[in-house]
Amino acid sequence: MMLVSLISYIDRNTLSLLAPTILKETGLSNEQYGFIISTFSIAYMLGNPFWGRVLDRVGLRIGMTVSVSFWTLASVSHAFAGGFWSFAVARAALGFGEGATFPGGLRTTVQTLAPSQRSRGIAISYSGGALGAMLTPIIVTPIALWWGWRAAFWFTGAVGAGWLAFWYFISRRQDVQRRPDEPIDETPKAPLQWTDSRVWSFLASYALGGMPLGFVLYVGALYLNQALGASQATIGKVLWIPPLGWEVGYFLWGWLSDRMLAGPRPRMETYRRLLTANLALMLPLALVPWIGSFWGVLAVMFLAMVAAAGFVIVSMSYVTHVYSSSNSGLIAGLGAGSWSATVAIVMPVVGRLFDQRRYDAAFLLAALFPVAGYAVWRWINRTGKPD
Repeated sequence: MMLVSLISYIDRNTLSLLAPTILKETGLSNEQYGFIISTFSIAYMLGNPFWGRVLDRVGLRIGMTVSVSFWTLASVSHAFAGGFWSFAVARAALGFGEGATFPGGLRTTVQTLAPSQRSRGIAISYSGGALGAMLTPIIVTPIALWWGWRAAFWFTGAVGAGWLAFWYFISRRQDVQRRPDEPIDETPKAPLQWTDSRVWSFLASYALGGMPLGFVLYVGALYLNQALGASQATIGKVLWIPPLGWEVGYFLWGWLSDRMLAGPRPRMETYRRLLTANLALMLPLALVPWIGSFWGVLAVMFLAMVAAAGFVIVSMSYVTHVYSSSNSGLIAGLGAGSWSATVAIVMPVVGRLFDQRRYDAAFLLAALFPVAGYAVWRWINRTGKPD
């Protein structure tokens, strides 16, 4: 599951990494690029709960095989794109297929690990996304410089095919092949109900708190190029640094969640402490346009990714403690889908702000979303129900 999330982020980040070159060659504007990102995000939003429900019903082996096969073909289709609509269609297909990534990761975690290990298990299975974002500039940049940007998408398709061959053997494990209707939880928990306000607090903290992940991933290269004058080659050498913060954040907050929740302190107090710490780490993102140092900008982006990863992991820990794991695929799908919906709404606005060189407004907007997510979560959970 770590590898499949790694591959999914290589697939999706190849476009954002090569955006300066692709936009220049195709004549697309930053705003059009923002809408292309939105097509991915909307399809990803729809795909997450869809694949989550599929995995809960048909199981991991079949569901992941079908979804990864679909998105591998979609990734290759980018090599044939040349304008707004062709990129938008290819991106939408990729987004829909990749909707199985995190539902598959959470479903595997709850099927194969004890509850006391699940925050770390979620961190491991989800961390491939951060690792993929780190590796993309290192691997894809040379391919694009040597053979052109279209060759990079043929490479992503080959990697997906390799994972499918690997999955054929790994998915034979008995715990992976567990029937979807078999019980997973050691103790009964509440079923997921839309009337429960805790569902909405989870969606707010995950989607709004994690939104800067998409912001930094999708416009990081554009900001370094347009505002700081970095070349495509230079960007390829350093753009692994912010996603490293994402990777560190997953393991840091996964370890802290399992450790702190095992102690005597009430669970709700622990969640408050963890989310408050994440919010404090996120706020410097608003200051990026006033940082003149190239390396200073990368450092703040790194810190923002650490914090955004914390919002995701703590939110997932919270929701899996509250609700039955029999709906784990759907739960993960709703979380990632809500995040994707937020990114879909924000990115065209960010693209327009970038066209206008209003970087201060763009970064302030990105920093305020976690503030809103934290506020919603705190207000809904002020009574401390999960304890």
